[in-house]
Amino acid sequence: MLPHLMVAPTGARRQKSDHPALPITLDEIVTEARACAKAGADGLHLHLRDAKGGHLLDADGYRAALDRLRQELPDMQVQITTEAVGIYDAATQRDIALNSGAALVSASVAELTRDGIETARAFYQTCADRGIAIQHILYGLEDCDLLMQVLPRPLIEDPGLQLIFVLGRYAKDQNSSPADLDPFTDWLAGTGLTPDWMVCAFGPGETDGLVEAHRRGGKLRVGFENSLWHADGSLASSNADRVRALRAAIAAG
Repeated sequence: MLPHLMVAPTGARRQKSDHPALPITLDEIVTEARACAKAGADGLHLHLRDAKGGHLLDADGYRAALDRLRQELPDMQVQITTEAVGIYDAATQRDIALNSGAALVSASVAELTRDGIETARAFYQTCADRGIAIQHILYGLEDCDLLMQVLPRPLIEDPGLQLIFVLGRYAKDQNSSPADLDPFTDWLAGTGLTPDWMVCAFGPGETDGLVEAHRRGGKLRVGFENSLWHADGSLASSNADRVRALRAAIAAG
């Protein structure tokens, strides 16, 4: 099962120039993960960076990071990303998912079908057979429809199916709105699926979108990967600050 409140502290693109508290190195990520756990997060969405701060998919690097996080934060679930960022092909993404030692993996169905639906379908089945939980990244209804085409029927109907609905990625100024959730929840109602679903949301609208997702029974992902701002537009001081603000908004909700 997915954690209830996952933090995505780093992402693939932002740099220290965007926010000085953005964690880039593994030491910084571990420190920030610890602070976020104290603030109430029970999951970490992990991105690695190379020596120059660029996006990195590396199985050995993930293994080392996962080992350290398990030692230092044994109660925090850790999910790795396979995001391509225009750098990696689908074969590399599949290799990372299968050989990094991660039990939780985030992957875009649109990216993983770039070299064919049948190849992607076989990959998803292999992950299921190995006990690797793929959280499918869905940016819009076209991704939802694609997922229905690709996944073997037993995996689609499994209540353990993990999804993340992304709000505002292609909105003006990448700012989300709670209404961006409507097409996804309407789709769920129309299909009759009962997956383990989560929401992330871009921009200053992140808090409002996640509070609405919580009201509708979804799990939540918050953090600097998607937004640096609180609901009032002010800049957060850290990822842990965003976790605290979101929990307060839910409590007030």
